[in-house]
Amino acid sequence: MTGDRSRFISLENYDGGNVSFGDNRKAQIIGKGCVGGDQMPTLKDVFLVDGLKHNLLSISQLCDKGNKVIFDSKSCKVLNEKSHKVLLTGLRTKDNIYTIEESCENESMCLMTKDQENQLWHQRMGHINYKLMKILSKKEIVRGIPKLDDYKYEVCKACQMGKQIKKSFKGLKDISSTRPLELIHMDLIGPAPVQSIGGRKYILVMVDDYSRFGWVAFLHAKSDAVDNIIRICKKIQVEKDCKIKKIRSDHGGEFENERFVDFCENHGINHQFSAPKTPQQNGVAERRNRVIQEMARTLLNEKNLARNLWAEAVNTACYLINRIYLTKNTNKTPYELYFGRKPNLGYLKVFGSKCYILRDREQLEKFDSKSDEGIFLGYSDKSKAYRVFNLRSMTVMESAHVVIDEINQTKKAPHDDEEETFC
Repeated sequence: MTGDRSRFISLENYDGGNVSFGDNRKAQIIGKGCVGGDQMPTLKDVFLVDGLKHNLLSISQLCDKGNKVIFDSKSCKVLNEKSHKVLLTGLRTKDNIYTIEESCENESMCLMTKDQENQLWHQRMGHINYKLMKILSKKEIVRGIPKLDDYKYEVCKACQMGKQIKKSFKGLKDISSTRPLELIHMDLIGPAPVQSIGGRKYILVMVDDYSRFGWVAFLHAKSDAVDNIIRICKKIQVEKDCKIKKIRSDHGGEFENERFVDFCENHGINHQFSAPKTPQQNGVAERRNRVIQEMARTLLNEKNLARNLWAEAVNTACYLINRIYLTKNTNKTPYELYFGRKPNLGYLKVFGSKCYILRDREQLEKFDSKSDEGIFLGYSDKSKAYRVFNLRSMTVMESAHVVIDEINQTKKAPHDDEEETFC
């Protein structure tokens, strides 16, 4: 059976009912015919299944047609029992799948197993742990992801490179606030040894205590922190139609200065500080810093991307954390607690994937290429669009007209050799 009409030599409409897949999904059989080609014998009675993404061969039906199928640890062969002619040859992949060489010439996998689907969603959701993936799927906390009840844990190299630790850091037992914006935690990360593409070196992190919904901003210098804090505070107060009551931070100069004091006093905000040399008292922001950095590091390592793309990785990490992590003592995500509705994850793609960007912003000649190659960098927070790095123009842009290839390896974005390391 196949979902590709172009493979048929002859095809007729056929109402064959439904085909059931391993995850209980069903697809309709809409046609039946013959498939063949220069490098492949003619196969009769092949079903055309609506929506099937891969081409599947039935061993039992091959044998019923007078053929013999021989498997060994590395390959398989289909032979005609009378002539002993080899009709098809398949190789065993690292995923323990036997794939026919002709049909897999331009594809990296022929059949996606349940474990492979879990691994793909593990990458799409920023390399979160499998236990959380199972909870999100089983309890339908988010929409747009398949059932992931049964999974086999595999060591993820990117996770180990980006998140391996000596011991865990204990979290707070209870949430002290009762509504969004009652208490905002904030902290500053940096400077980063490598400037981002936009020339930023610092990360401002703000987290709502009640929902654990977070925001990030990227700064050229620490002195830019106050402007960005004021901008975000005004935005979220209008967004939620309520006022911030308290802000908690450390004694850093970016928070403890005359201008920020005036802003808090003018808006009736109580600015609380953690004790000197006691980051545990600002634990919500400190832990968020760590989770964001670990996820961003993992996203970059997964696709071996240039380190000057760290700001895009951090922005994507914050976007994902708001939509997939569960707030303590609840079965709800920060997004649901903050906005009052479940997030939809059906549009998530693997960070750093190769993509093709429609050239719809310039006048093209008749035979010019209609798209540019690029790297998928995340999601826009201002419109329904993807953020991508255009490898032709060497710029980061937002576009809704993007085709993303999550399977094939992307090209590496260029960067200076002396800017290899990033902590």
